[in-house]
Amino acid sequence: MNNAPPASARTRGRPRGNPPTRESIVSAARALFLERGYRRTTLRAVAGAAGVDPALIAYHFGSKKGLFADVMQFQCANALAVDDVLGGDPATLPDRLIDAVTDLWEDSGFRQLGARGDEAAEAIREYLEHELLARLVEFLGGRDATARATAVVTVLGGLIYTRYLNPLPTPSALTPSETRRILTPALRAALAPRPRATV
Repeated sequence: MNNAPPASARTRGRPRGNPPTRESIVSAARALFLERGYRRTTLRAVAGAAGVDPALIAYHFGSKKGLFADVMQFQCANALAVDDVLGGDPATLPDRLIDAVTDLWEDSGFRQLGARGDEAAEAIREYLEHELLARLVEFLGGRDATARATAVVTVLGGLIYTRYLNPLPTPSALTPSETRRILTPALRAALAPRPRATV
């Protein structure tokens, strides 16, 4: 029996159904992107490694660029597990945010993927804006939630850029614990409610 939805019922974009198939494709793609790089990895090779029809990759991810973005965002989502980061003691939220970012980027495989140029930068930007920033706005609430969340993501984006993507000698020489100690005050300030402007 054919259980596939009719073409007219399929939604635009990247469907979220059939998680085992998606996960096997993402896992195979990650291994090949690390081994061969973005340009030398073909969708046919990914399909072969995942044991699926190449048409399934187009169905789930749209293109190689879409597949690479999912690989990057899957890695981000695992390390920057937003529910876990936001769900603890509010007093230690800055520490958890910095630890999540450094844990992710200290992974050599993720750093190798992150060095893949425009495709990686775009995937990271999309994750920071549409996942982390959006969830922080929702979590913080209130009239100044967007400003506070934007300040937080800007600090974390600066950390990613100066320590990992285009490393400066001083930030890149710090240990993760030193990074946390130095940046925690900035994140606390970013998270603090803004005073109402006086007329």
